[in-house]
Amino acid sequence: MPSNDIAIDAVRTDVRRALQEDVGGGDITAALIEAERQAEASVISREHAVLCGQAWFEQAFLLLDETVRIDWRVADGDAVEPNQILCVVYGPARVLLTGERTALNFLQTLSATATAARRYVDALGDSGVQLLDTRKTIPGLRQAQKYAVRCAGGRNHRMGLYDGVLIKENHIAAAGSISRAVDQARHHAPHGIAVEVEVEDLPQLREALAAGADIVLLDNMAPELLRQAVAITAGQAKLEASGGITLDNIRAIADTGVDYISIGAITKHVQAVDLSLRILI
Repeated sequence: MPSNDIAIDAVRTDVRRALQEDVGGGDITAALIEAERQAEASVISREHAVLCGQAWFEQAFLLLDETVRIDWRVADGDAVEPNQILCVVYGPARVLLTGERTALNFLQTLSATATAARRYVDALGDSGVQLLDTRKTIPGLRQAQKYAVRCAGGRNHRMGLYDGVLIKENHIAAAGSISRAVDQARHHAPHGIAVEVEVEDLPQLREALAAGADIVLLDNMAPELLRQAVAITAGQAKLEASGGITLDNIRAIADTGVDYISIGAITKHVQAVDLSLRILI
């Protein structure tokens, strides 16, 4: 994934916050090492994964000392294997020791997100259905995790509440009906913003289509019901399936004819990838 796909200022903001909570007023353990001592460190993968988070990893060291140099052997989005060297870091020993945990935290977490998303992308195969993420992200890491999803071949749904209308059950209840909610969205949302409605059954789908929804989210529908929804919609709107989707059933869901499948688990149910940083002084 090209580096210009992320905003470096946003990356630095993430990393500064993480360094502040870890380093605080100074690393009193690293201070035991002579200030002039130089070192190098290798980062090694301990399992199969999809790498992601290079920019965050780099900034964890560069914000401490801009002379640090990092030689990457792989790129964001690449599949890596156990015992593979991912990069070699060169710089002051104190800086490598101080930045190690923050750098690895980002790399392990974002690689976990990319790895989870890639599994679902691979399971979709040649179906033509796009994998979408959700807003179920780790607080403070929304931009980073959504970048990881893109690295894995997925697509971002909406970044936040500000760039997309998604009318859900509580919005419908507050507005009084799907039709009223869609009408209000058309009047108040910025021009060009798609209006999406979440529905739980076929009568709600018909109401959303009649109201002119651009996208309809089909929540927790079984494959047979999804096929009926596709037939009823007949191209009037894009259809997104969500809820109860696993690696075991995602292809069957895709084969119903929906356009998108969204999965919150790729950003909220992640297990850090096992990476190791070994320092040589």
